[in-house]
Amino acid sequence: MYKPPYVIAEAGCNHMGQMEIAHEMITTAAIFCRADAIKFQKRCPKELLTPEQYNAPHPNPYNSYGKTYGEHREFLEFTAEEHAQLKKWCEEAGITYAASVWDITSAKEIAYLRPDFIKIPSACNNHFAMLQWLCENYEGEIQLSFGMTTYMEKEEIVQLFEKHGRAKDLVLFHCVSGYPIPFSDVYLLEIKRMREQYEDRVKEIGFSGHHLGIAVDVAAYTLGASVVERHYTLDRTWKGTDHAASLEPDGVRKLVRNLKAVYEALKFKKEEIIPIEMEQRNKLKYRHEYMNRESSLEKTDDKIFFNKLQHKR
Repeated sequence: MYKPPYVIAEAGCNHMGQMEIAHEMITTAAIFCRADAIKFQKRCPKELLTPEQYNAPHPNPYNSYGKTYGEHREFLEFTAEEHAQLKKWCEEAGITYAASVWDITSAKEIAYLRPDFIKIPSACNNHFAMLQWLCENYEGEIQLSFGMTTYMEKEEIVQLFEKHGRAKDLVLFHCVSGYPIPFSDVYLLEIKRMREQYEDRVKEIGFSGHHLGIAVDVAAYTLGASVVERHYTLDRTWKGTDHAASLEPDGVRKLVRNLKAVYEALKFKKEEIIPIEMEQRNKLKYRHEYMNRESSLEKTDDKIFFNKLQHKR
């Protein structure tokens, strides 16, 4: 039994630090794209980065919003109050609000808003102090990506959630961390391996993709990833590192449409010949069935005539 697809439009920091753009992203994702959720990010740069990292220049100055990487990250951050406003806009638009959290301070601020789910990005999935705090203090669903993670680390993460009795609130995402990544590096069959190892232990298996196009996401769904997350932007040419690996609104809209179509199609027939086929059978097969019956009668008549002739002889 396939679960209905659940599509998350990952806004991340593609709002470029502007609430007006974030608001437009929310309404577009809800009304035009018809996504189920839109997800932002929350970081406390001074907690997340070392002083050296904070004061270093951005590795790609063209995409930087500050003189240092720390200033760049601060520029893109929304306050806890602004995230509360984002959640309110989502409620008004009819779409679920969520956020990825990168540190304990951010986890506490977002948990206070009580969203339906909180996401742990691949970069932070071994932040066990934060995972433990969420297990003990946040009652909603916890989603977690497995990019850049060894098999041993994955098992350790799942065991932590099991230890706290929260594994059935955990959604695990197959993810390859690259922006964007070539199709040859997507490794979709990892979804099959994750299902075999974790499906009975956690709530769901999902897929978080950083590839181009939407064909791969449909394949991921057919392999059993019922939650699909894609980076989302209003314009892929905007300044920033994530835009190039993101879908624009029409891409998200088509992804939602295609996944729903596949969900409708993925089932066994309830009858040998369903009603829509019966109508066509009566129209298209009737002539052949009639001819077959006539042919059978002719053969029977010929046999009777031949037997009579033999008897006379």
